[in-house]
Amino acid sequence: MSGGDIAGLIAAGVFLVLVVLLAVPILKLGGVFDELRRGIRKSVDEITPTLAETQVTMQETNKQLAKVDAITTNVHEVTSNVNSLVALTAATVGGPLIKLAGFSAAAAAGLRAMRPQRTRRKRR
Repeated sequence: MSGGDIAGLIAAGVFLVLVVLLAVPILKLGGVFDELRRGIRKSVDEITPTLAETQVTMQETNKQLAKVDAITTNVHEVTSNVNSLVALTAATVGGPLIKLAGFSAAAAAGLRAMRPQRTRRKRR
């Protein structure tokens, strides 16, 4: 054996030790990745039903909002109709009532003017 052969054997031995020392962290890292994969799979299995329930809830909420929208539209129409009815009633009844009130006030003033004045007695 020559010096080069011995140096080659030493280099091979050092390389073997280096490979063995690096294999341990790599194997542990593989275990970490396996555990991470299991955790992700478990999370996905638990999240999937929750997402399905959330989707159903959102669909039901949208249906209820559509009903509320229809109710709001109907309330708006009723309010508009009542407003129109009040305006029509005020225009129809309001004018004659104002004239009647004016006539009544004038008639009362006229009747008061036609009555003789009473003298008030003084109390002792």
